[in-house]
Amino acid sequence: MPALPPLSRRRFLGTAGALGTAAAFGAPTAAGAAQNHVVPIDWGSLGSYPGTDAAGERVTAILAGSSRYLIGPWYAGMYTRYLPDGYIDLRGTDERAIRLPAMAAVAATTALTTGTYDPRTLSAANATIRTRNLIRTLAARHRANNADTATRWGNGWQTALWAYYTALAGWLFWEKLDTTERDHLAAMLAWEADRLTTGNGVHLIGTGGDQLYMTRRDGTVVTPGDSKAEEDNWSAAALSLAAVMMPNHPNAARWTRRNVELLLAAAACPQDLTSNETINGIRLSTWLQGTNIADDGTLQNHARLHPLYMVAFDQSLYQGFVFALANRPAPRAALHNINRTYAALVDKPFPLPGGGTTPIYRENSAEIHYPEGNDWGTHFPFYFGNFDLLVTLTSQDTGIDPPAAQWERLHNEAQLTLMSRFPDGRTYGPTTENTYYGREHRIAAMASQAYLTLFLTRNTTGNRLHWA
Repeated sequence: MPALPPLSRRRFLGTAGALGTAAAFGAPTAAGAAQNHVVPIDWGSLGSYPGTDAAGERVTAILAGSSRYLIGPWYAGMYTRYLPDGYIDLRGTDERAIRLPAMAAVAATTALTTGTYDPRTLSAANATIRTRNLIRTLAARHRANNADTATRWGNGWQTALWAYYTALAGWLFWEKLDTTERDHLAAMLAWEADRLTTGNGVHLIGTGGDQLYMTRRDGTVVTPGDSKAEEDNWSAAALSLAAVMMPNHPNAARWTRRNVELLLAAAACPQDLTSNETINGIRLSTWLQGTNIADDGTLQNHARLHPLYMVAFDQSLYQGFVFALANRPAPRAALHNINRTYAALVDKPFPLPGGGTTPIYRENSAEIHYPEGNDWGTHFPFYFGNFDLLVTLTSQDTGIDPPAAQWERLHNEAQLTLMSRFPDGRTYGPTTENTYYGREHRIAAMASQAYLTLFLTRNTTGNRLHWA
């Protein structure tokens, strides 16, 4: 693990240096809070987290390396000029252009604000400027703030997730932003959250929008081989963050309700359709109109039983830290069927090609068994280690053996082994290891949110993760 600077829990580390200066952006003010409904994080009430426990040391090293790589050499190679309006050139409006820098911003803000940033190749001062550049530009280019159809983004299949990443980074970095930047962030997130509240029990958005379920209540498979679990819970993420950041916004109650609905839809299984259980005011048997996972906890994506999308329920569990940053309990709906899905990873046997069986998690190994293959590549230890940690911290491995903490160690040690191959903090070498073009950014975004969950769980004031 690289040597890290001592924890400077609540102080940002300077603003002079690379690609512009802090003076060029203006001094931040507090005036925006009243206009945009955002309640800043009260860091002083949240204690500190030294990160000296074994899991904390692993996640700290992953966050430090991945954020150093992205805000260092990756940023330098991608963003080489300001446009005439003072923003950096994002070089497009698609997923590559928006989601990737948003994930990088989340990692960098987390590292900088918690004192886990590694300045060995780029000072914290210069990293702060670069990070602010990403946040301010992404928010300004959203359609809520930008009428130029050539440069704006938003209102797309995945844009709620991009808004979530950007807004989370901005909230963590709030004291470094000026009034205009703050207002842009709030407008962006509220716009995407409002769009998602127009849905109903079958559609994500209105009666003709994206589906909430792969399989309807009557057994009709609407999207064969393509669970809607991931889309539901990334949309829920934007709604949860909007409701937490802007609790006094006129639409906060609508965002809160829709968040719960999407969390429950994401993890709905056939047994839920006849369940009399009520979660956060919603009776499963009467509200749910379909399912996304099987009763055994597995799900399908890309026309196969897909473990990588089973651990995509990490997005639901991240709601714990989001609400805890505001000293609020997260909705219990975020935990629905997590134990069921985790049991399918650890304990459910699947046939091996040469005979015999194995669970998805191979005994005493970091290797993953993909029962129907993996179309994304060969190396994904942190995708699973991240989920293992979240399951541990939320106690969702009850009755499962071995427990999640043992798997976290195996998977995250394998992740650190991958990172040890490179001096710049990145994880991957050949494209075949992970074919996603945002593979380094995905690692960084997971590491930042895992670290924040650790921070809120194991801080000096006690466990702040609560569910109600």
